[in-house]
Amino acid sequence: MFLSIAATSFDIKSLILATVVVSVIGLLIGLFLGLASKKLEVPVDEKEAKVRELLPGANCGGCGYAGCDACAKAIANQEAAADVCPVASSDIHVEIAKLMGSSVDTTEKQVAYVKCAGTCDKAKKNSNYYGPKDCKLAAGIGGNGSKGCSYGCMGFGSCVKVCAFDAIHIVDGIALVDKEKCTACGMCVAECPINIIEMVPKKAKTLVACSSLDKGKDVKPVCSTGCIGCKLCTKACQFDAIHVENNLAKIDYSKCTNCGACVKVCPVKVIQQQSA
Repeated sequence: MFLSIAATSFDIKSLILATVVVSVIGLLIGLFLGLASKKLEVPVDEKEAKVRELLPGANCGGCGYAGCDACAKAIANQEAAADVCPVASSDIHVEIAKLMGSSVDTTEKQVAYVKCAGTCDKAKKNSNYYGPKDCKLAAGIGGNGSKGCSYGCMGFGSCVKVCAFDAIHIVDGIALVDKEKCTACGMCVAECPINIIEMVPKKAKTLVACSSLDKGKDVKPVCSTGCIGCKLCTKACQFDAIHVENNLAKIDYSKCTNCGACVKVCPVKVIQQQSA
């Protein structure tokens, strides 16, 4: 019995000793790591940290940098403009500019716009496409998916996949942008292989929903709402704001008053008037 009590006492002492040793080792390791982190710490530029706080944190890459951290560093090092972030509001751009001792252009906000109205009922098909549902791959194969118009939206949604803000969706065979959600990051513009998405002023109400450079006689057989280059819009505009270039009507938004005269005379209804 005496031996049993002695063994139990020895086990408790061993356990306490082991606990103390482990605790001391842990404390020493913690102190060492703390000192090492201080010694090896990379100093963060104060301006860079403040710029990073102002940036929205979307990490969308629309600025051309890997993310908001890289963007903040570029701005702090004066390698990028104060308004390089397309997601940040004009007020944030001004705040960053003040911090950097610079100025920014406070022009109106822009949004992405898909220049195509060739929905399923308006755009004619010239084939059955069975390839990958990816716009770039389809464009690389040749043709334009199953659509007869080589300038029309394929509707495979590559632009939808790259949008980090849920601002663009495929509706009735074509991509449509939600102006209220669009941040003008430009990712969809860069992704579109046939370049039919462009940035337009957010306040613009009058828009040409077509990208075709084909002559009218070639447009009509493939799309009932494609621009035929008739120039009736040009004649109707009193402000010299719309002209036909390379068979396609184009609007000068600096002159357009959204009077709607061109919309009324367009025979194929390719010029649309939307709510601002």
